[in-house]
Amino acid sequence: MNKKALYLLAFAHLCNDLGPGALPAALPFLAAAYDFAYTDVAGLMFASSFLSSFIQPIFGYIADRTEKGFLIGGGVMVSLAAFSLLGQLSDYSLLFAAITAMGIGSAAFHPEAVRLVNVLSASHPGTGVSIFSVGGNAGFGIGPLLAVFFISLWGLSGLKFFGLFGLILGACLLLIVPKLKKSAQKILVKKQEAAGKRGALTNDWPSFWRLTAVIMLRSVVLCGLSGFLPLFCIRELGATTAAGSSTLSAFAVIGIFTTLVGGRLADKIGYARVLRYGCLALVPILVAIVWGHELLLVYTLLLPLSCAVHGVYSSFVVLGQSYLAKSIGFASGITMGLAFSVGGIVLPAIGWFADQYSLMNAMKLMVLIAAACAAASLLLREPANPDSPAK
Repeated sequence: MNKKALYLLAFAHLCNDLGPGALPAALPFLAAAYDFAYTDVAGLMFASSFLSSFIQPIFGYIADRTEKGFLIGGGVMVSLAAFSLLGQLSDYSLLFAAITAMGIGSAAFHPEAVRLVNVLSASHPGTGVSIFSVGGNAGFGIGPLLAVFFISLWGLSGLKFFGLFGLILGACLLLIVPKLKKSAQKILVKKQEAAGKRGALTNDWPSFWRLTAVIMLRSVVLCGLSGFLPLFCIRELGATTAAGSSTLSAFAVIGIFTTLVGGRLADKIGYARVLRYGCLALVPILVAIVWGHELLLVYTLLLPLSCAVHGVYSSFVVLGQSYLAKSIGFASGITMGLAFSVGGIVLPAIGWFADQYSLMNAMKLMVLIAAACAAASLLLREPANPDSPAK
C-alpha cells in the first residue's frame, strides 16, 4: 500500500473539489451582483451537478480502455480554471457554460484517480478509497471558506486565484502522475499474476445493478437530510437558525472521521457487510430523529447517523470496482457519480411533497426511502471475483 501516493491523490481530490464546493458560497454574490432570480440560481446549481455526474461513467469507460493519466491533472486544471471565470463573466449563458465546464473537469478527474487509488491500495482498497474520499470532503469544506475570503477582499474578481492555483497544481500533477502510474504498474502486475493463478477476473453485472439501486436510494436520503434536516430542527423542534444550520456542519466534520473508520472496518470484515449494516442502521436512527421530536436527541444521533451514511462510502465504491473487476474505471464513474447526482435530482420533488403535505411528512417519506435502501442492501453479497478484496 503506497500511502504517500494515496495522500497525494487525496490532496489532488481536495483541490479538484474546491470549485464545486465553493460554488454554493459564490452564488449569493453572483445573484446580488446580477440580480438573479431563485430559478436562475437553481439553474446554475443544476449545471454544476447534473451533467458532471452522468458524464463520469464515460470518462471511466475511456480510462478502462486506454491509459489516460493526464485526466487527473487536466481535470483539476479545467475544474478550477472554469470556476475562476465566474468572477470575470456577467452573461448568464456564459456563466452557465463555465459552471458546466467546471463540472466536466471535475468529472474527468474522478474515475482515473479512483482507478489509480484502487491499485495503489494493494490489499486494502477500503482504506485507500476512504483516504481519497476524505480529500474530497475537505475540498467541499474548504472551498466555501476560500470563496468568501477572496470575494470579501477583491470582489468576484478574487475568484481568479482558484484558476491560478488550478493551473499550477494541474501542471505538477501532469508531471507526477506518470511516476505514480509506474509504481501502480508494479503492484498491478503482482495482482494480475495472483489473479491468473486463481482464475480470470469477471464482470458481475447483476450484482453491480443491485448495488446501483442501493447507491441511488442512499443518495436520496443523504441529499434529503442535507436539504431538510436544518429546517426540521428549526421549524419542528424549535431550534434557532444557527443551531439548526450547525447540524450540517457537525455532520460534515464527523463524516471525515467516520469515512476513514468505515474504510478500515470494511477491509477487515467485508464491504457488502459494512454497507448492509450501515443501511440497516439508518432506518432506526431516522425513526428516532423524526418521531423523537427532541433537538438534543438529533445532536446525539449525528455520530451514528454519520457512521450509517458516510461510513459506507468506501464500501460501495470498492464493491462496484470488485463487481466490475474488468471495468474499474466505469464502475468508479457510476458509483461516485450516482452517489450525489440522483439525490440532487429527486430533492425538488421531495421539496414539492413537503410544500403539499408538510415538512414532517417529508421526513417520514425519507424514512420509507431509507427502509427501501436497507431492503435492497440485503440482496448484496461479497464479491466473487478471485482477486476481490476481503470476503
